[in-house]
Amino acid sequence: MPTPNPVPPKTRMRLLLAASRIFAEKGFQETTIAEICEQAKTNIASVNYHFRDKESLYLEAWRHAFHNELKTHPADGGVSAEASAELRLAGRIRSLLARIADDKSYSFAIIHKEMAQPTRLLSEILAQEIEPQRRQMLALIGECLGSGASERQLRFCHASIIGQCFHLLQMTHLQNHIPCAFKQSKHTDPDAFAEHVIAFSLAGIQALRVQIDKGPPC
Repeated sequence: MPTPNPVPPKTRMRLLLAASRIFAEKGFQETTIAEICEQAKTNIASVNYHFRDKESLYLEAWRHAFHNELKTHPADGGVSAEASAELRLAGRIRSLLARIADDKSYSFAIIHKEMAQPTRLLSEILAQEIEPQRRQMLALIGECLGSGASERQLRFCHASIIGQCFHLLQMTHLQNHIPCAFKQSKHTDPDAFAEHVIAFSLAGIQALRVQIDKGPPC
């Protein structure tokens, strides 16, 4: 009995898949609706029907990519809610770096393009989607540092972790665009890099926790 042909994705989904790939590669300004429609095998009228305009398609393509990546790499990293704060924080770092390193993850590549050529279109959607993730990581850092930690210490630790993670994003971008110079770079081994970031961050947090517990010098 012949295997039935798979049902092709519907037009709206084809547009989202094509748009997320192309926006990730080229950014908002350099991407054309015609190019998206060509890859999605549809016409410009379908963009108007499903998304109204290029700006709305841009936002929805980012949202679609972001949620797909979270399905593949859950934000908690698969760590039980009953685990220690340190293990749960490690899980979140692994998830974040796995999403950044995944070749089929487009949301961070779109953000990278947005940082280079700001459109200000993503600001509201980033607040809606990224802010809950940021708050959850801050809460875990707070558990690791203890109740004596200041808001400033929490935010500085969070910035340190995110900065290390975004270094991998930068290295991945350079590797994709200048492969001859970066193909041998060990920075882009995501698993090894994740373990380094976790060890480095937890050691720093623990050292800061010791200082906090000691209190200010007399």
